[in-house]
Amino acid sequence: MKLQKPNEILIPEIAKLIQEGHSVTLTLSGNSMRPFLKDKRDTAKLVKTNELHIFDIVLAEVSPKRYALHRIVQLKGDEVTLLGDGNLTPEHCQRKDVIAKAVLFYRKGKQTPDNPESRKWKCYAWCWHKLHPVRRYLLALHKLLFG
Repeated sequence: MKLQKPNEILIPEIAKLIQEGHSVTLTLSGNSMRPFLKDKRDTAKLVKTNELHIFDIVLAEVSPKRYALHRIVQLKGDEVTLLGDGNLTPEHCQRKDVIAKAVLFYRKGKQTPDNPESRKWKCYAWCWHKLHPVRRYLLALHKLLFG
């Protein structure tokens, strides 16, 4: 079943399901994870997690009733620094604000999922992180070429 609700209504319900031990598959909304994940095209399977690692992609509440699916770029005590692949500025939250971890992505209408723990995705994450100083230009080029 597909539901369309504002994030401030939908995400707390998703959080409840995840806390109960369910997984949730969510169609992505927004461009913060471009170029790897696309708005309204790709979906993410989300599960509860107790462990966080650098480059994990997580759903978190980054400010009251404002949610983001971003990559973890730094962990310092309870402080989590997140950066969307399509963003230039990091966001911050506490470990307790992380709702779920993305464990699979269904991209480009394919039935076979991509695993963000795979060697391919780990390589994407590492390379893209290292390209942060020129990310602005790469994102502009991507937008020009692919809309």
